[in-house]
Amino acid sequence: MGQLLDGKWTDEEVRLIDKDGAFQRVESGFRDTVTADGSSGFRAEPGRYHLFVAHNCPWAHRAVMFRRIKKLEDAIGMSISDRPKRHGWGYSAGIDGMAPSEDGVFYLYQLYQAAKPGVTCRVTVPTLWDRERKTIVNNESSEIIRMLNSAFDAWGDASLDFYPEALRPEIDRINAIVYPGLNNGVYRAGFAKTQDAYEDAVKRVFETLDGMEEILARRRYLAGDRITEADWRAFATLVRFDQVYHTHFKCNRKRISDYPNLSNYTRELYQYPGIADTVNVAEIKAGYFGNMAHINPTGIVAIGPEFDLARPHDRDRLPAAA
Repeated sequence: MGQLLDGKWTDEEVRLIDKDGAFQRVESGFRDTVTADGSSGFRAEPGRYHLFVAHNCPWAHRAVMFRRIKKLEDAIGMSISDRPKRHGWGYSAGIDGMAPSEDGVFYLYQLYQAAKPGVTCRVTVPTLWDRERKTIVNNESSEIIRMLNSAFDAWGDASLDFYPEALRPEIDRINAIVYPGLNNGVYRAGFAKTQDAYEDAVKRVFETLDGMEEILARRRYLAGDRITEADWRAFATLVRFDQVYHTHFKCNRKRISDYPNLSNYTRELYQYPGIADTVNVAEIKAGYFGNMAHINPTGIVAIGPEFDLARPHDRDRLPAAA
């Protein structure tokens, strides 16, 4: 996938690989914050902000889930990538007067050009757009979901708080394990350029999964007895693991379905009201297998393995918060 260089799009594949052949993720370039009182310079208001996402991307999936479960669909607009990824993320329609390019596709990089002419950066989803100021607020998923969790409570479900103050230290501790070991770990395995880098990444992926399996043997959710941000961040990777990362990224020591606690935990989260509608397995698989020629040059989409997410889970054997 390309990037913007001095404000101009290049299709050249740009991935930061260190001297040992290991993939290094580049930090997101827009890091402003929407707050309820507007003290950040961006006040939460209904209809003002718009999300650009894609079905297959786990980082974007985080934002899609939070928008759904916090009941913010009427307050925050959303565009889902629905066109071939020829020059980055593509959409059928533009926004705020920005029209599709000559080939009839509105590319996300056009939004970045409008927000910051001359910018050099990766163009990623999710991207949170401010329709009033005509600029990008943020393209870092971990920060966007924090905004969706609380800043828009006047228009969403204020009864749900997935980052409660009492659990923040534990949520942060879990995130600090799961992000490098699993969320980003599968990408470090899939994008590795040497055998040693690949094996190091895969080893850490399964050390992380083994640790999560142990945690979930004694408590219902990763940070305790209630669903938190830590669970949704993990779920976005877990729900893609057997279908994509196991085969496509060669994380094939075990499947999630081989872990009793992790597989039932993934089912419980999938069956949470509204979440199943945010998971499009066909689009997820097509997005990975069909759009990463450097890993899968034929574009052939693997047909398995099966992981029945709708099957009943056993997580109610452990207590959950009232």
